[in-house]
Amino acid sequence: QVQLEESGGGSVQAGGSLRLSCAASAYTYSSDVMGWFRQAPGKEREGVASISPSGDTIYCADSVKGRFIISRDAKNTLYLQMNSLKPEDTAMYYCAAGIPADSTWCRRPADFGDWGQGTQVTVSS
Repeated sequence: QVQLEESGGGSVQAGGSLRLSCAASAYTYSSDVMGWFRQAPGKEREGVASISPSGDTIYCADSVKGRFIISRDAKNTLYLQMNSLKPEDTAMYYCAAGIPADSTWCRRPADFGDWGQGTQVTVSS
């Protein structure tokens, strides 16, 4: 049974910020690499960022580097701090767990691990 639940999405204007959270079962996922991927209407899913249990991070696209920050806490809650949001960041964002620890996940995020139901982020210009 998947135990990942996203929250924190919403509608913001360009330049604004949002913080996504993902409540994950510590028993199930505490030793797993976790990450966020997104899917915009009419587009393929794309990895956003991942983080290992020890805190090593991978940001999948140059477009989010310096604007998004992925983190996780001792309770195994996963976060995505999104700053300077742009309309092109509009998408459904999904939390994932049990994913590869390298960048191969970035290109095919839906091929690995478990993921939640998603939370919608809409950025208006």
